[in-house]
Amino acid sequence: MAKSAEVKLAIFGRAGVGKSALVVRFLTKRFIWEYDPTLESTYRHQATIDDEVVTMEILDTAGQEDTIQREGHMRWGEGFVLVYDITDRGSFEEVLPLKNILDEIKKPKNVTLILVGNKADLDHSRQEPVKECLGFLSLRECICAYVCLFLTFFMREENYLAIL
Repeated sequence: MAKSAEVKLAIFGRAGVGKSALVVRFLTKRFIWEYDPTLESTYRHQATIDDEVVTMEILDTAGQEDTIQREGHMRWGEGFVLVYDITDRGSFEEVLPLKNILDEIKKPKNVTLILVGNKADLDHSRQEPVKECLGFLSLRECICAYVCLFLTFFMREENYLAIL
């Protein structure tokens, strides 16, 4: 029996943007309201993509890492999800520096990532204009996904795993 492909995904973003909620929702198809914001967790998950079994190791960072720890996580990862909260402009402004650090650490490789504007169900409190997100993307060749935890589109494996 052939060994399955393996990929290491790291989830980054400011504390409180919903990283754990996204990961747990993807893995369990359930939304859990409360999380310990200081916990860093690693999960293993298998999915079939293009008729091939892929084993994912998903690192859900706490969002409070020091520079050395964050850079270690970036060296470990092969694919990245940068998450910000659309109701917290500061969390959006932290995305570009994270992307720049990733580019520097992974040089000369291209960084595979997805940018997630989370908490779309709170659109009435949006602080990040969609236009700015699209501007960020056009300059950085990455994918933008607006996620509402109450919608199932993003949580389907084929959509979530588009970064593979």
